[in-house]
Amino acid sequence: MIKTARDTWRTLEPIHGMIYFAPEATEAYKALGLSYHAGYFASRSAGFGTVPASVVTATFYNFNPRLVTDSITTAWATTDPASVLAARRTAADQTLRRVLGHDAVESPEIARAATLLREAAETVADDVTGRPLYAAHAALPWPDEPHLVLWHAQTLLREYRGDAHVAALLTAGLSGIEALITHAATGTVSAETLRTTRGWAEVDWHNAVDGLRERDWLTDAPELTFTAAGQARRAEIERVTDENSAKPYVSLGESRCLELQSLAKPYSRALAEALMPWLLARKS
Repeated sequence: MIKTARDTWRTLEPIHGMIYFAPEATEAYKALGLSYHAGYFASRSAGFGTVPASVVTATFYNFNPRLVTDSITTAWATTDPASVLAARRTAADQTLRRVLGHDAVESPEIARAATLLREAAETVADDVTGRPLYAAHAALPWPDEPHLVLWHAQTLLREYRGDAHVAALLTAGLSGIEALITHAATGTVSAETLRTTRGWAEVDWHNAVDGLRERDWLTDAPELTFTAAGQARRAEIERVTDENSAKPYVSLGESRCLELQSLAKPYSRALAEALMPWLLARKS
């Protein structure tokens, strides 16, 4: 069931992830006076309210803390969490309608998928201990329209999993930048993309790589390459993350998870094609 849980999360992830690449979201945050990064951090952390920047930094594990602090300080000096949350939901609605089309948004298939995923999400509504970013999202009101219910439910489950992943990284003794480097070493995303999008300087990156080599995570090869021990440790991080994220899907059961995957796959693919084509390249 653990594999089915992971596959279900992965299949539906574009339904949540699209919000970070949708021009509708960028424009909505821009209208509030926010840059891309300010909009990104504010929209994901707005459920906390206007907490100190250090609280937001604590939950965005592999980003450069300076980038988080500067972005969130600017955001809450410019606008407020309620406005950002409203802008995000409106952008999600607009994007889903544009990419999927009216017929899909109003279809019984999307309504059924929304019902299943909401049921899964609601089984862990009170499972917030040690999951701060999930807890903030879980306290937000549910939307009414099925396509937004589907988006909100997947957002909840993504943050539920994300908090579990942070716990696994901490247990493995990895700092934020070290976690990012081990992600790069898996080969799924380039090191340069991960470094620049998370705001790390080259000197910080190289120093962290050297530290991981000294601790037998990485070989001395020019390309980021795991040692046997490093490979095993990274696999254990993923195993623990999967195990601690499976509960919502286990509650649905195997057959309904497979039904959910089947229902959502066309929508996820359409969103990936329109906004995240690199996801499809990874799967091919």
